[in-house]
Amino acid sequence: MKLPILKVEGLTVYQGNYLAVRDVSFELFSGTDTAIVGPNGAGKSTLVKAILDLIPRRAGTIEIFGRPISRLGNLRQRLGYMPQNFIFDRSFPISVSELVGLGIGDQQQLRNRNKHLFFAKFWQNKPEKSAAVKAALQRTDAYHLRNQAIGTLSGGQLKRVLLAYCLVTPRKLLVLDEAFAGVDMQGAADFYALLNELKREEGWTVLQVSHDIDMVNRHCDRVLCLNQTVVCTGHPEIALSPQNLLLTYGPSFSRYQHHH
Repeated sequence: MKLPILKVEGLTVYQGNYLAVRDVSFELFSGTDTAIVGPNGAGKSTLVKAILDLIPRRAGTIEIFGRPISRLGNLRQRLGYMPQNFIFDRSFPISVSELVGLGIGDQQQLRNRNKHLFFAKFWQNKPEKSAAVKAALQRTDAYHLRNQAIGTLSGGQLKRVLLAYCLVTPRKLLVLDEAFAGVDMQGAADFYALLNELKREEGWTVLQVSHDIDMVNRHCDRVLCLNQTVVCTGHPEIALSPQNLLLTYGPSFSRYQHHH
């Protein structure tokens, strides 16, 4: 029997006194690209953060790679995450190559509690790490940015650099929370195409939050319609039917459409 990459059962999450996510259950299997869609306030980002154990849950279980999320251990290195808003000090003096290099897992260094010693060891001349960073940036068409400070990047450039960060070490599950926010229509289309290529080549399983129904319909294998709880799941042709969209978004739903 094929085991799921991600298994969520009965997940309930409160934000303060507000019930944000209620009794959510679903599974993801290897090599699939699943989108979470729903109206603003439906609990999409809350669901993703709870799955990643970034916020506490009131009830339910989460297993990734067959293990409870709290006991992933070294397998956490196989999990990549791109948040909706990558918040950082734009004056911080770190280059694109240095940021991507931080995505390389090195358990011996990660266990070292001396921060200064960690960076001293990490940034020694290590050809294999430099080669991995170069390859990841080339694959995401961001190698020309390698020496730029991350504070100088545009929104679309930063997304590609963060994708390189996820690519620089082997991953099995990639979680994206509104990864295309702040990216123009063509940039989003190009990013989706690149993501699909990498999914096939790297064997990634992808879970993404999206507002763009048309892009989801074109590029994703499965859809989870969420409005606090799961309204429906399935292939885009089924999950994104007018009836299911009405149930998910309500009568005021206005479909996101791109015209080419």
